[in-house]
Amino acid sequence: MKKLSILIFALVALTGFNSCTSDDDVVFIAQPDPEGISFINTFSSVYILTNSTAENTVERFIWNEIDLDVPTNINYDLLGSTSPDMADPVLLGSTAGTNLAVKVKQLMNLAKDAGLDNDPATEAPNTGTLYVQVVATAGTGGEMAHASEVQPLNVLIPETAEEEDEDLREFYLVGNATPDNWNNNGNNTPLFRDAENPDLYYYTGRFVAGEFKLLEVKGQWQPQWGLDNGQLTSSDILGGDPGAFTVDSEGYYTLTVNADDMTYSFEPYDESGAATYSTIGLIGPAQSGGWDSDTDMTQLDFDPHIWFINDIELADGEFKFRADDDWTDNWGAASDALSGKANYGAGDNMTATAGVYDIWFNDLTGRYILIPQADE
Repeated sequence: MKKLSILIFALVALTGFNSCTSDDDVVFIAQPDPEGISFINTFSSVYILTNSTAENTVERFIWNEIDLDVPTNINYDLLGSTSPDMADPVLLGSTAGTNLAVKVKQLMNLAKDAGLDNDPATEAPNTGTLYVQVVATAGTGGEMAHASEVQPLNVLIPETAEEEDEDLREFYLVGNATPDNWNNNGNNTPLFRDAENPDLYYYTGRFVAGEFKLLEVKGQWQPQWGLDNGQLTSSDILGGDPGAFTVDSEGYYTLTVNADDMTYSFEPYDESGAATYSTIGLIGPAQSGGWDSDTDMTQLDFDPHIWFINDIELADGEFKFRADDDWTDNWGAASDALSGKANYGAGDNMTATAGVYDIWFNDLTGRYILIPQADE
């Protein structure tokens, strides 16, 4: 009986071993996606490449996700070339996702390889065509690849004498959690753009319970920025309106948006110890009063720490912000940028270029922004 039990146990163990061996030997064979891969974003008729916008995103390339009918990792390579047959391609970036942002400087480098330049003294052209393609590979060894059709990109590098000023993106708040509710063409509060990184934006201020989105142009619902399954996105990427940011309860928050990385944060901010000022104005030779008198700004009814002045004409010159027509509380920075962070009590002055601007200032953070307006 003992021998019989041992024999049965051995038979069961051998059967189990064979079953495990069979499970481990299962091989999944990737099948080509009959739909293939292709770009799904809209392309501009021409891409203008300038040194002043080198760090800006020139295009966010978007493509469909391929389905190989097996559980496997898929990697997407975005390639650029000076030739329509994609000879000697340059890797513009790799991702496991289905979109990738490319900066102006990347296409400028490719344009130089194509023999383009912005020097009017040379015979080299300043316009031409570059080419991009997305290639998907499956598995760690790249066992199967799908390549999109080659997409031509017409580019222009303005010659030195005709290079235009940097075209900077603005973001404006809209929604029932913000001062202007869902009015997209009011005195919508802007986000404050970083002085060094034109894709990085900040806003610290009061929100009420509700929702909000971001608009690039006042009076226009597109482009519109919001959320898709918790991820920052835009209507240009989705091809439709994104969802709204949600504010659960009234309070002060800091919103940070990176339009290049497509990331954001929304964190509570404690303003309880902050001073509240009766007036804040601009002072300095960039405004009409010089260093003798201020041009007062308007305090936002919705938030006493946000100040603005619309359609103010500035001259070439220096300026800073100060409170209550006195030097006790003032903010300045050694910068000629249209936006940035002025430091409390600093002896430095900002420098303005002559023009007409909407100007916004946040006394909690010292952040400011000058938004150029059409000089009518």
